[in-house]
Amino acid sequence: MLFNTFSFVVFLVVVLAAYWLTPGWNRRKLVLLVASYLFYAAWSPPFVFLLFFVSWLNWVLARHMAATQEAYLRHGFLLASLLSSLGLLSYFKYGTFLFASFSDLVNALGGSFSPPELDIVLPIGISFYTFHALSYTIDCYRGRLVPNQSFSDFALYVGFFPQLVAGPIVRASNFMPQLLRQPLVSRDHWGWGGVLLLLGLFHKVVLADAIFAPVADQLYSAPGDASFGDAWLGVLAFSCQIYCDFAGYSTCAIGLSMLFGFALPENFQAPFAAVGFSDFWQRWHISLSSWLRDYLYISMGGSHAGHWSTARNLMLTMAIGGLWHGASWMFVIWGVLHGFYLVVERFVVSQLAFAGRYFSTVGLALGTFTIVTLTWIPFRSSDLAQATAVIEALFRPGNLQILPDQLLLLISAVGALVFFQIRNRERSFSQVFQAWPLAAQSIWLSGAALGLFLFSGGDSRGFIYFQF
Repeated sequence: MLFNTFSFVVFLVVVLAAYWLTPGWNRRKLVLLVASYLFYAAWSPPFVFLLFFVSWLNWVLARHMAATQEAYLRHGFLLASLLSSLGLLSYFKYGTFLFASFSDLVNALGGSFSPPELDIVLPIGISFYTFHALSYTIDCYRGRLVPNQSFSDFALYVGFFPQLVAGPIVRASNFMPQLLRQPLVSRDHWGWGGVLLLLGLFHKVVLADAIFAPVADQLYSAPGDASFGDAWLGVLAFSCQIYCDFAGYSTCAIGLSMLFGFALPENFQAPFAAVGFSDFWQRWHISLSSWLRDYLYISMGGSHAGHWSTARNLMLTMAIGGLWHGASWMFVIWGVLHGFYLVVERFVVSQLAFAGRYFSTVGLALGTFTIVTLTWIPFRSSDLAQATAVIEALFRPGNLQILPDQLLLLISAVGALVFFQIRNRERSFSQVFQAWPLAAQSIWLSGAALGLFLFSGGDSRGFIYFQF
């Protein structure tokens, strides 16, 4: 069920009614757990058992880990958690890709190998709930968490439906304490949750799907026909599309959680206003970048083992982060490029500090935004040939093919997004919105609702990050 469908509205109303009318906190949590599994079953019922198995196995292993003081046993339980969870993720997400890559390598070396037809179906959201479960077992191993005695609570943490299939990637240390006692939900919580839900849907339906996606699709469907102007506008459109699509989902998830009394962490903080690439990754998909930092980059040694080791750790972390997005070398290329930017920024440009003497924050933000936008090309491209064709189109003369009204809407939307984020780079949307007078808030809410009404009913696109 997509958040922007009537079926989800019906589902949400029924679940909210059942949740708030059910007496007792334990019973309410059970209502949410059942609802979350039904939500996941709507995508593919058999994979509910996979979600259950990943949850149960990591819960059991964490309990065994806490029950022993023997270091080798604790290492063994952690290793079992990593191998089983990452093994399942690798099979479903990367099985076909690994066989195809091995076949290409063997054939390139003069051998002959035809990979078997695995016909593997990717379970939706597996990357997200696998990382949820692993953050729990790793934190238990490190002594930062005490294993939870209630499997139903842990299963609800892993499978909580607002963030189940596309994040944010929530840490057990953030979510599970909220399960200890019934939350107090005021009218302000309900009101602000509704505002965030409306904002997220506006980003998805109006901005991502109606304004940016058609321009991006036009470029990537036929890059050989695109002129200089079409190519730059298409690349720019996708940069804004993926932000509005993913930030829209995250905002919806945060808003929906508030309706049930739960708080999820922010996943985006004005990424178009980032000054440099380390700043970008502190603002873009924050839950993933912080997860990779805490559980991968630091585990490899972080920045404490010399310049070359730090560069290696950055490159490996970002390459793995790219591969996390999907079974394609194009994602790896995207991740490696960001790793390269981080290495250059860290060791050559010294965090862009010297540039601040000569360029304004706005200039540095626009420069960062431009490079990040161009780096989305391999991310969006299906293969290297398509990425090359798009890059070539960036320098090809010709007439603009985008319709004037479409061009005006695109430029206005991009300009508004970039201007708003640069102007409010240190403030969240909630802080900005709450500082507005009531009249301005009412105008914004009415405009967002009107936009949803006008642009609903067109192409029903899934959220981009559902495929990851």
